Amino acid sequence: MLITQVDAFTDRVFGGNPAAVCLLAGTPSETWMQSLAREMNLSETAFVEPRPDGAFGLRWFTPAVEVDLCGHATLAAAHVLWEQGVSDPADEIRFHTRSGLLTASLRDGWIELDFPSDPPRPAPPPPDLLEALGVECRYLGRGRFDYLAELETEEAVRALSPDLHRMRAVDTRGVIVTASSAVPGYDFVSRFFAPATGVDEDPVTGSAHCCLGPYWLTRTGREEFTAYQASARGGVVRVHVAGARVRLRGQAITVFRAELA
Repeated sequence: MLITQVDAFTDRVFGGNPAAVCLLAGTPSETWMQSLAREMNLSETAFVEPRPDGAFGLRWFTPAVEVDLCGHATLAAAHVLWEQGVSDPADEIRFHTRSGLLTASLRDGWIELDFPSDPPRPAPPPPDLLEALGVECRYLGRGRFDYLAELETEEAVRALSPDLHRMRAVDTRGVIVTASSAVPGYDFVSRFFAPATGVDEDPVTGSAHCCLGPYWLTRTGREEFTAYQASARGGVVRVHVAGARVRLRGQAITVFRAELA
């Protein structure tokens, strides 16, 4: 069985967000998949299972839990299917997931994902969240999976050093922090923390942009953005809000392939 490590939302190795992609020859147990994800020790490992209709089953595991939606590992999975000749680059890839049907297509050298929109709504701060962040927020809301906090400046987002122990106690998948970008070429920046699911800081989080895109639409009136996730590795996400869907574009590059013993 082949496993491939891909850096997603980047065009260079050792940038973006690394994901492992395992092309399944059968249907392993959840325990086995969770164990492999723990062994890989990346923010997500994607498990891809071919289906008779030409679509694929897709599941994502962190080192600690299975998650309902993951952007960078979906991007990585599509990249692997095209690169290894399993799917035709001219064809759209269909993934059946815990978040419904997701698709991936090649558009002008970028991989475009069609994901469900997740607009945040204003929410009162839960216990420990503001204390964990240690900064004042211009806005605090919550989407389906995560809290979203807008800070005053990009500098504040980049300098943030949250108390991850306190954040781990907050009842949420993760916490998105964002601000308008001060760098030409980018519209907003973000970072993403998910210690409760075994990921202290995720390098680039596609699914978070399903929340960020609709939020910045309400702030700016625009539907298209170029976003930068300001982790140590960094990554670029192009975002197009289209009603109840969000189209995310990113690039990907293979780092290595290995055969599971």
